[in-house]
Amino acid sequence: MKPRTKEKQYEECLTVAETAGIASLGLMTNQVWHDDPRRLAFVLARYKFVAKMLAGAEAVLEVGCGDAFGARIVQQDVGSLTVVDIDPLFIADIEKRADPRWSLKAAVHDMLSGPFAGPFDAIYSLDVLEHIAELEEDAFLGNAAASLGPHGVMIVGMPSLASQAHASPQSRIGHVNCRNAPDLKASLARHFRNVFVFSMNDEVVHTGFWPMAHYYLALCCGPKGA
Repeated sequence: MKPRTKEKQYEECLTVAETAGIASLGLMTNQVWHDDPRRLAFVLARYKFVAKMLAGAEAVLEVGCGDAFGARIVQQDVGSLTVVDIDPLFIADIEKRADPRWSLKAAVHDMLSGPFAGPFDAIYSLDVLEHIAELEEDAFLGNAAASLGPHGVMIVGMPSLASQAHASPQSRIGHVNCRNAPDLKASLARHFRNVFVFSMNDEVVHTGFWPMAHYYLALCCGPKGA
């Protein structure tokens, strides 16, 4: 059959579109792409960090998944992935866009209400902790840690307190608990034996000066309750 594209290698683009369709971005990612496309690069870079750190983990849980658009990046490096969110609207959106090639389990769950049945080898939670009131923070982290096995790992990502001067009005509505890095590390250390906090600016993760970081990624090892 004669290729329909000018260059043969791009014929695969048409094949995928015809057999799998054109992928939907998901509710949350669609709004980001509409209002601030550059932010999508930052968000996906956080998922890439998670994927590299958790590579080889068999059972992984994402807490506060939103529309789970970035989940496939993690799926490339782990065995199985379960995603949970408190909002049934997002879980319904995930199920509506389900692709058998990228199979995952999605469920409604509030981590403040208790652990999610595991145990899991690893958990990650990006852009969630800043939405948890400070008085409820220990319950959230304790229940997450209790969902892990004894050698489990958790990655927590959140915007820095200093970054809030530059945050959009929409973001600030839900940000009730942004932290500086020492306070974040202290909170996580109540639930994990070892905590390593990385700085992040735009797509770049580094070990630079914490007060100048826009975002923090904390790698937590050894749940204390296990």
